[in-house]
Amino acid sequence: MKSLQTKNNLSNFLVNFTLILICLIWIVPTLGVFITSFRNSEKIFQSGWWTILPHNEYVKTGEIKIDESVDVNGPITVDGVTHTFEEWRAGVVMPDGKQLTWYGNKRTRQIDIQTQEWIWFETGMTLENYKNVLSGKEIRFKDGSGQEIVRQGNNLNSAFLNSIAVAIPATIIPILIACFAAYGFAWMNFFGRKFLFTIVVALLVVPLQIALVPILQDYTKLNINGTFLAIWLAHTGFGLPLAIYLLFNYINQLPRDILESAFIDGASHFTIFTNLILPLSVPALASFAIFQFLWVWNDYLVSLIFLGDQNRVMTMALAAIVGEKGQDWHLLTAGAFISMILPLTVFFSLQRFFVRGLLAGSVKG
Repeated sequence: MKSLQTKNNLSNFLVNFTLILICLIWIVPTLGVFITSFRNSEKIFQSGWWTILPHNEYVKTGEIKIDESVDVNGPITVDGVTHTFEEWRAGVVMPDGKQLTWYGNKRTRQIDIQTQEWIWFETGMTLENYKNVLSGKEIRFKDGSGQEIVRQGNNLNSAFLNSIAVAIPATIIPILIACFAAYGFAWMNFFGRKFLFTIVVALLVVPLQIALVPILQDYTKLNINGTFLAIWLAHTGFGLPLAIYLLFNYINQLPRDILESAFIDGASHFTIFTNLILPLSVPALASFAIFQFLWVWNDYLVSLIFLGDQNRVMTMALAAIVGEKGQDWHLLTAGAFISMILPLTVFFSLQRFFVRGLLAGSVKG
């Protein structure tokens, strides 16, 4: 008995340890991105995000100006200690325990005096990174060598609103259509029902990439390419097979007695659908809403083809930041977290239904 209990305890420990480890693997990088998005640009270039935690580091307490007569291309002597420029720039610990570090490039002719101190919390956290990313105005910041860099900002305000304008209708429209279709396949008898449902299931394995060119040609003929209507219809078409299949499995497992009682009382299909099916199908609807919203929000390819660059969504705007400002981590991390706010809100709002909806139709009772 004790041996069995010991095995169970060991098994529970291993499972919990593995889950905690997986969570940490995902949380730690996300935490790093979050902290970096609030840090000063100069500090980002000089140290890692973990330096915000209590640690012992060298802190600047003064500076030394190198005379113009000193040749910085050769050995440089400071307080009786001689080293090359590269060694001074890497940092030299003096006999008294202080560290002297060359600031910037050779033209600055400045050496910082640093002493070791305990830093309990990093100061200088700022919202300026988010302001720069959202404003679209001119950005000025310093890199690791102290040089001022001037860049044009990326206006993520319009991209964020465009993503909302795309994601919300592209989530609601397929859910509405799929609800009616799933109810019809589950509870209505009509000619070709099984054949049509087989086609819907078969569409799940068709890669959306093969449909892009034909749809683009049709949109061009209809003169709707580059509009929000085009992207709504595209996401609706690509999302409907999964939505119908998921909702069918759930609706098909609802108690048949409830629906038969409603039919006996004279309720129509529409009344049953609106008063019974929809309220009982909330877990499946919420589960698919999470899938569809996250997929549409994070989509890049479909938006690029059917919406174009004139109406940039968040993924396209972030890709532009990576291309234009690939080294500006303070801007990249701020933009990344702006793009994460709404998806996280949607997920945590609906996550209580997620598991029940995900298991829709998987168990028969």
